[in-house]
Amino acid sequence: MSKTLTFAAALLGFLAVAAGAFGAHALDGQLTEKAADWWQTGTFYLLTHAVAAFAVGVSGQKGLFVTGGWCLALGCTVFGASLYALALGAPSILGAITPIGGILMLAGWALAAIGAIRR
Repeated sequence: MSKTLTFAAALLGFLAVAAGAFGAHALDGQLTEKAADWWQTGTFYLLTHAVAAFAVGVSGQKGLFVTGGWCLALGCTVFGASLYALALGAPSILGAITPIGGILMLAGWALAAIGAIRR
């Protein structure tokens, strides 16, 4: 078990639920439709990939599988945080980093798949 990855993933899951609640209640009616979609998308990817990273963390696997888990965790953080920032009115240039998070998530899934085959 990777305690550090498991802890990080659990923290990301907590933050995703908190962000979802904040978006649904505190931001209700405060965002444009596009910004609300960004918030919802960020929350969805943050939560689903936090769960995946948590599963990798508790799996007891090593090597590329765990590296993939870290890519999932970092990717969903970058992806979600950039969408949250955009939804809250950050400069649109920040949208240029959103795909970096997406690429990291894709890399995470690919590395986890390769790691699973190699074990």
